[in-house]
Amino acid sequence: MQEHPDHHDAELMLRLYDLRREEKLRQAREWFSQEFQAESLPDFLKNFPPGTQENAYFRMVIGYWEMAASIVNHGLINEAFFFESNTEFYGLWTKIKHLLAPAREAFKNPHLWANIETLSEKYEKWMSARAPEALASFRDRFAQMQSKSGSS
Repeated sequence: MQEHPDHHDAELMLRLYDLRREEKLRQAREWFSQEFQAESLPDFLKNFPPGTQENAYFRMVIGYWEMAASIVNHGLINEAFFFESNTEFYGLWTKIKHLLAPAREAFKNPHLWANIETLSEKYEKWMSARAPEALASFRDRFAQMQSKSGSS
């Protein structure tokens, strides 16, 4: 991977940003951020079954970030450049990572959400080197947000 971002990185980043502005994806991202919660895979399947708008929103958000993560993981956008202005994928990862192993088993797909997982692991290393206390602070804020949304 190239050491410094160039205009190609900037063009891809702007295209990814432009995709995020699409109205339906914006609605899906808002729903995911504010309302999505699943304690387990059975809980997910019960509350967001196929055919529901929530299931479609979930797939839209996961699909978008899986695609974006793949682009970064394959070196098509400089990682640090991407990390400097994108953290939403990491919030998503925080909300779904406990579902990963059971979903991979249930769907017989060991690669399910692998790009998001890989990118999140890289982000944790990058952030730990750059701002060692930031991830713990993020996790604390995230846990507080989740507890508030779970109690409403």
